[in-house]
Amino acid sequence: MTALPSLYISHGSPMTALHPGQVGERLAELAQAMPRPRAIMLASAHWLARQPTVGGAQRPETVHDFYGFPRELSEIRYPAPGEPALAARAVELLDRAGLPTMLDPRQGLDHGAWVPLRLLYPKADIPVVPLSIQPALGPRHQYEVGRALAPLRKEGVLVIGSGSITHNLHDFRAGFSAENEAPYVRPFIGWIEDKLAAGDVEALLDYRRQAPFAERAHPTDEHLLPLFLALGAAGAETRAERIDAGIDLGFLAMDIYRFNAR
Repeated sequence: MTALPSLYISHGSPMTALHPGQVGERLAELAQAMPRPRAIMLASAHWLARQPTVGGAQRPETVHDFYGFPRELSEIRYPAPGEPALAARAVELLDRAGLPTMLDPRQGLDHGAWVPLRLLYPKADIPVVPLSIQPALGPRHQYEVGRALAPLRKEGVLVIGSGSITHNLHDFRAGFSAENEAPYVRPFIGWIEDKLAAGDVEALLDYRRQAPFAERAHPTDEHLLPLFLALGAAGAETRAERIDAGIDLGFLAMDIYRFNAR
């Protein structure tokens, strides 16, 4: 079987589910351009754990992990099945790589998972297995998690990291908008694009020290960590394709990356 790409998706605000905008258009196009996966493994910036944890539910619940939004959002369901056998396979791969992993038989799909999946595969007919992020362990750890899961791509599994290329929620009250973008956003996303194009993994893993405006773009790591997982899952020889989906609210960059084997 030809290996699938891995993806990094900027999922934006929960409101993306109601107003998909450019990211909805780009994800729909991406689904058409890729081979259909038999299953999906998705690491969301909103499921955090101290060690890798895989969701083994047969029917993952749709988790509405937010408040203060329209009730319509809380009525959305993404009823994709789970795949316990894939969850067990992921645990096996991670344990074999020296990354002790837990299985959670109850974990559902938070909005970092179901919002982009609903735009990619609206029929919810592809099994989904969620995977946690370890914010305390940093980018290199997340990259190694991805590397351990790389064999899944040859088994028909689409590995996705879901976060945001820039994510500073303090800027909700800073007055930024489509007409008044935060000044740090484009320099940061340009640096990420350049380093991915050059295959400079070491610089990317050290983004906190090397990237312009890193602390402003990401006061905490969790929304960029899924990028490193998707990059690791792509394998040693990969080509990064940036898909521009705009800048939401003037400060949330909605970039999507497709990592293709060379």
